Amino acid sequence: MAEKKSMIKFKPKNYKAGDVIDVDFIIIHPMDTGMAKDKKTGKIIPANYINNVTFKLDDKPFTTMKVWETVSANPYFSVSLKVPASGTISVEYTESTGEKGEKSKKLTPKG
Repeated sequence: MAEKKSMIKFKPKNYKAGDVIDVDFIIIHPMDTGMAKDKKTGKIIPANYINNVTFKLDDKPFTTMKVWETVSANPYFSVSLKVPASGTISVEYTESTGEKGEKSKKLTPKG
């Protein structure tokens, strides 16, 4: 399966070690529940939704979320993090179909 478009953002954009920031993750995903019909064919669209999201700092999980199919399309997840000296934030997700994906971004505090 093709990689889904996703993005990680840090808020505020300018931060230093010791600050608490928001780590935002958004993914373009239909979050199909398995209860809708295709308007053209009339066939049921199979369930395909994100059911697990894990935020990691340097490969160590700091937040895990269990997600259900009732979350809206293109979900947005946000967590708070106390900034260490530097590192890499990664977000891993698993879909109900078993497909997995990951997005990473360098955490580079100023000052």
